[in-house]
Amino acid sequence: MTLHSNDKDDFNKTAKSSYFHLPPLDVSIAFPQATPASTFPPCTSDYFQFDDLLSPEEQAVRLKVRECMEKEVAPVMTKYWEKAEFPFEVVPKLSALRVAGGTIKGFGCPGLSITGSAISMAEIARVDASCSTFILVHSSLAMLTIALCGSEEQKQKYLPSLARLKTIACWALTEPDYGSDASALKTTATKVMGGWILEGQKRWIGNSTFADVLVIFARNTSTNQINGYIVKKDAPGLTVTKIENKIGLRIVQNGDILLKKVFVPDEDRIPGVNSFQDTNKVLAVSRVMVAWQPIGISMGVYDMCHRYLKERKQFGAPLAAFQINQQKLVQMLGNVQAMFLVGWRLCKLYEKGKMTPGHASLGKSWITLKARETVSLGRELLGGNGILANFLVAKAFCDLEPIYTYEGTYDINTLVTGREVTGFASFKPAALSKRSRL
Repeated sequence: MTLHSNDKDDFNKTAKSSYFHLPPLDVSIAFPQATPASTFPPCTSDYFQFDDLLSPEEQAVRLKVRECMEKEVAPVMTKYWEKAEFPFEVVPKLSALRVAGGTIKGFGCPGLSITGSAISMAEIARVDASCSTFILVHSSLAMLTIALCGSEEQKQKYLPSLARLKTIACWALTEPDYGSDASALKTTATKVMGGWILEGQKRWIGNSTFADVLVIFARNTSTNQINGYIVKKDAPGLTVTKIENKIGLRIVQNGDILLKKVFVPDEDRIPGVNSFQDTNKVLAVSRVMVAWQPIGISMGVYDMCHRYLKERKQFGAPLAAFQINQQKLVQMLGNVQAMFLVGWRLCKLYEKGKMTPGHASLGKSWITLKARETVSLGRELLGGNGILANFLVAKAFCDLEPIYTYEGTYDINTLVTGREVTGFASFKPAALSKRSRL
């Protein structure tokens, strides 16, 4: 049936009920039998008492971050996730935690152990994965690049305000045509008098729409090597637009960056980035941090399910009293214990200077795989409420998908470890390789 404009008006007047436009019921009224994630559940996932493995300083960081996230951040996260907007109101609260800058010493940075930094990442992700990605990009990618590869002047100039979250940074490596194959990037940097001209495009760059400082990787047209540059927001020729319609990490503001003859002065060329291998120094640390995000997400999902199963009743008994639900809950709990131990061991290998790229890649890939299983079980346990962001699990389910992919997809990370244990690189099909892999 074709409706003309007058017919549509009549249809709208007659077909819609008088309560069609009423706002939704508050979830506490609509479903009073279980507590939503805005009142975050207590942590019940440390079944093997891994807290004993942490130093007193690391335990203190953990409790401080946990308290802030549960009390200050949890009540507002669902609202911002639904709108896909960034909660600028929580930035001062995150700043007060003094975790931005992670392991960096000096320049106003906290100088945490890598375990302390990882634990703080997990505790943030336990409540909201997007907030942990915001900190990860800012701290473990952008700030760490300046700390490891920047000049003394650059460290003095940029790190103190970044550590206090007075300014925000992003880290731009990925391009539309080069994701897993990032070392083949096409953005160029051409030397001119007094600086460099950047031309190209970046995609999927977290924090980029509001970042004050953009760490950009480009190919030096003279050496054909990848170099690093610090670009300031609103630089002439720089535009950033938000990527819309994401189903995961909706709070994270991923952007498309266009660089059209953007001038970068010589003092903002990062001197320690002279090849893709220098970029890998940063990725080695950040991959450890990324491995702790799904640990935190799984902790939060377990905590939510543990409380929900005790509160929700069917057939005259709490859901926690049914065998199949206990089996799923214990499977989730076992996953969390194993994931935590692998993440902890990665940190210890790094501290001793023994961690290899294969270690980091296996840790990240395996942990995200087990986290996927864990949140899937959690979604099952919550039934219909398992598709509502109000009860955390649906949000965590969606947020885990991009984490499974970024900082090396599951498949690429397995190939990094595979190359290390076999001695054979298998990233390219044999027909495209210059020599046989046999």
